[in-house]
Amino acid sequence: MDVISPPRIGTFDNSYAALPERFYQAIEPVPVASPKLIAVNRNLARELGMNLDGLPDDTLAAIFAGNVIPYGAAPLAQAYAGHQFGGFSPQLGDGRANLLGEIVDPLGRRWDIQLKGSGPTVFSRRGDGRAALGPVLREYLISEALHALKIPATRALAAVTTGEHVLRDRLLPGAVFTRVAASHIRVGTFQFFAARGDGAALRILADYTIARHFPAAATDENPYLALLAAVTGAQAGLIARWMSVGFIHGVMNTDNMAVSGQSIDFGPCAFMDVFDPATVFSSIDSYGRYAYANQPVIAQWNLARLAETLLPLMELPDDAAEDAAVAAATETVTGFMPQYEACYLALMRQKLGLGIAEAEDAALVQSFLDAMKRAEADFTNSFRALCDATMATPAALEHPAFEAFLKTWRARLAREPAHDRRRAMQSANPAFIPRNHRVEAAIAAAVERGDFAPFEQLARVLGRPFDEQPEAVAYRLPPAPDERVLQTFCGT
Repeated sequence: MDVISPPRIGTFDNSYAALPERFYQAIEPVPVASPKLIAVNRNLARELGMNLDGLPDDTLAAIFAGNVIPYGAAPLAQAYAGHQFGGFSPQLGDGRANLLGEIVDPLGRRWDIQLKGSGPTVFSRRGDGRAALGPVLREYLISEALHALKIPATRALAAVTTGEHVLRDRLLPGAVFTRVAASHIRVGTFQFFAARGDGAALRILADYTIARHFPAAATDENPYLALLAAVTGAQAGLIARWMSVGFIHGVMNTDNMAVSGQSIDFGPCAFMDVFDPATVFSSIDSYGRYAYANQPVIAQWNLARLAETLLPLMELPDDAAEDAAVAAATETVTGFMPQYEACYLALMRQKLGLGIAEAEDAALVQSFLDAMKRAEADFTNSFRALCDATMATPAALEHPAFEAFLKTWRARLAREPAHDRRRAMQSANPAFIPRNHRVEAAIAAAVERGDFAPFEQLARVLGRPFDEQPEAVAYRLPPAPDERVLQTFCGT
């Protein structure tokens, strides 16, 4: 392998690496045989203040495969624990990921740069530490689609093939994904130290999290309760946004919930086609724990687990203070659902073209969802059709199930001031989502034939989800019966 001098691609300032050693394992990525660049997100790189201009593709591939460590990076694998499908694992951690370091962008914001599929670590738990090409392409497409849909999410900076194979159910081409995140601090990170009774580390982590994400909490009378409240509010807004576009995360374990409020670790995720609240895609979610309709409840359950870890930091010496801390934390977590419902209703009002709140709006939203369920209608296309349904009824809404809703909805709109409702509704109702069958087709073309053109075309379309894009109308179509994707996989 050619020796490449460490390139200066950005301003690294590695605050997590400055935490005590028990927070991580300092380890470099394991080099791969023959890295080749699939994609690099140059727009994101410019936003981060990264300088990739002039670097040839083979150098970029070497960097984003982990073969070459950028100047200023401090690679490490983070420790964390987590509840997985309700069962607690006291040690998980980055088993196939490596945090290269933190970039500070031109606006002073701090971002993690992480490689996924970069080789085994002490946390690998009998895994190979590698990633297959399919899951890398899926995360690239979905993370950038979520961002374009105005949903907080980790971002895709790059993807490379490795020139090696990984063994899953069969031999598959290997790949490495470069992820950008506000941080990789999870509910499970707090659980890791709580499970060990390491109060000192918990306090360090909580103070670090406050300083990095919620600095206003530092001046609160009870900063750790304020931290819990801030995370609760961030998750309420995030889950409401997922629900508003029919997104199903797939594996809402506590180790997959970022305290920053970004979507993270959505391996077997998918978007609904036909609306059904019980929809599950993940192949490992046998009992529907993480079904679409369960996502708000699970988010609140995860927050309760975070609250448990923070209680020792809130407690004072006497029993009365301990009871007060429990009561305050319980009240904060209980407050998730009203916050979620308020965020969700506000988003749904936008989707229905409603500018003024009325008491019956929640019932109006539910009546449209009920009509979709009875009509077995497509979630995304039904909402998009509403943009043109104020007077005439589009073909997508001609089913008798919609008649009563449309009559009530139009009467409701008549009480609103006149404005460019269609344009406003189009900015809230995407025309394009990552249709599961399109994602799988792009993955199959790359994995089976080495053809990345479908992936590249799909990525371009998903980058403008609210635009009409008449040349891409086929990407709006639901799957034909023989194209339906009923299960998705995490890739490990």
